[in-house]
Amino acid sequence: MDLEQLKKDTGLILFDVLDKANLRQGQILVLGLSSSEVAGGQIGKASSIEIGEVIVKTLLDELTSRGIFLAVQGCEHLNRALVVERELAEKKDLEIVNVLPSLHAGGAGQLAAFKYFKNPVEVEFITAQAGLDIGDTSVGMHVKHVQVPIRPALRELGGAHVTALASRPKLIGGSRARYQEDPIRKA
Repeated sequence: MDLEQLKKDTGLILFDVLDKANLRQGQILVLGLSSSEVAGGQIGKASSIEIGEVIVKTLLDELTSRGIFLAVQGCEHLNRALVVERELAEKKDLEIVNVLPSLHAGGAGQLAAFKYFKNPVEVEFITAQAGLDIGDTSVGMHVKHVQVPIRPALRELGGAHVTALASRPKLIGGSRARYQEDPIRKA
């Protein structure tokens, strides 16, 4: 796999998702990643630490510069727990759990998060404002309601299917209510 091309494509997807999701400083983007799918294999069967590191580092560098937190979802072997910065866990009063990911329990993305985050911890649950799913890992459980699908500029990263979600406030009040402009669905 061409890791330089992977980095470029990851950046392209991220910039597009950030533009469409309208994330602000202090908000959270949750990443679900199957490095196996990116490599062209079946989820959980061809994990690659190199792929995980390229994707997580690319996302983290850009998100950190914007003041947006990254949460990296683990696989079902860790009950989809997430790696976050301790700062975020303490700020949001998230329950920290005691587990260390491995390549086949948590995955390459979580190992990369432990490598590149300043002070990584695992938490069981989070409510993020947006999600990026690389390889059909099902990040929706960690994105707040109301979820709005985003179609990224690239729908595949390597061999992995890519989808994304943003969230918006619920519309309440019925036919008499008026609403603010939707920052996600601008048109």
